[in-house]
Amino acid sequence: MKRVVITGQGTVNALGGTVPETLEAMREGRCGIGPLDIRDVDRLAIRIGGQVLGYDPEAHFNRQQIALYDRFTQFTLIAAAEAIGQSGLSFAGDLAAQSGVVLGTAGGGMQTSDENYRSVYEDGKNRVHPFVVPKLMNNAACSHVCMNYNLKGPSFTVATACASSNHAMGQAFHMIRGGAATVMVTGGSESMLCFGGVKAWEGLRVMSRDACRPFSANRNGMVQGEGAAIFVFEEYEHARARGAEILAEVIGFAMTSDAADIVMPSKQGAARAIKGAVQDARVSLSDVGYINAHGTGTAANDKTECAAVADVFGPHADSLMISSTKSMHGHVIGGTGAIELLACIMALRDGVIAPTIGYEEPDPECALDVVPNTAREADVSVVLSNAFAFGGLNAVLALRRI
Repeated sequence: MKRVVITGQGTVNALGGTVPETLEAMREGRCGIGPLDIRDVDRLAIRIGGQVLGYDPEAHFNRQQIALYDRFTQFTLIAAAEAIGQSGLSFAGDLAAQSGVVLGTAGGGMQTSDENYRSVYEDGKNRVHPFVVPKLMNNAACSHVCMNYNLKGPSFTVATACASSNHAMGQAFHMIRGGAATVMVTGGSESMLCFGGVKAWEGLRVMSRDACRPFSANRNGMVQGEGAAIFVFEEYEHARARGAEILAEVIGFAMTSDAADIVMPSKQGAARAIKGAVQDARVSLSDVGYINAHGTGTAANDKTECAAVADVFGPHADSLMISSTKSMHGHVIGGTGAIELLACIMALRDGVIAPTIGYEEPDPECALDVVPNTAREADVSVVLSNAFAFGGLNAVLALRRI
């Protein structure tokens, strides 16, 4: 079994347009959630989100590219440029053939879908642009990363709702660990903050109108976000041979299915995924110092996740730190686990635990150390990242400092 390390990371999200900007915001406990600036926002009941404000596509892409790239693809390519640039890799010959892309997204080109439904049903047009399908398909971002960087190895897209990017990164980890690839570009992206995207989520009645307050007794729902985070996963000996800077090591992954309910989470399914990731990592429960929680701010998720953590870790749960950065950047759905992995790497490299902001009232059903409101300095060597999706599909990653 080969070892897998991370040698590059990139992002764009409501907290920042780069990794340094995002980590600074996390350290400061800054909130990226605010009023939505989208078409027909006055027709929505939910008018807040973790939106990437002030974003100008023309600052990054030419006119022909913009015609072909949905917003979720644009975010992916911006994050990929940062990650691959940091890694120092270029792909040609054998390395190109041994390197691939696995990305997560739940909705794919939602902005394109929304615009073209309007065009056909509202404006009465009988034709749409020839690039509609290539723009909205879920694998568009994956394919464009492959084409831009000459990545010719195993490549595909994972769509498992809110666990998409954790599932994607887990598959990338398996590819390298099992010898099927040397390098994998992986992570996830989402851009659902359009009228149709928000209206659909409104129907679930799980959205907050004012803030995301994970684990706080007065929490009242989740808040959508948008953005992307991309990582370069690399086989350890390959990275070491070229003198690459190693950000962290990926040491374990587990995924489970609740097989119970399409929207209600299961403590047992979550617990099996958490326990499985620790076992796969071949570390003890007491080695884990921090968990980046799924932590959506809904009553069902938060109490179920805390119960699962308590069940798995037993007495050690009292010394664990667990926080939800969704309180700052919102729930980025298929891209959320990737953005949250940035906080995990920050914990390992910088010894800074990102806080759960918006925490106002203790909840006896969430009686863990949720790092309320203020970032904390701590020495941790092993961390977990949780993702528990609608449909009962769970994915947990384990990372180690190296």
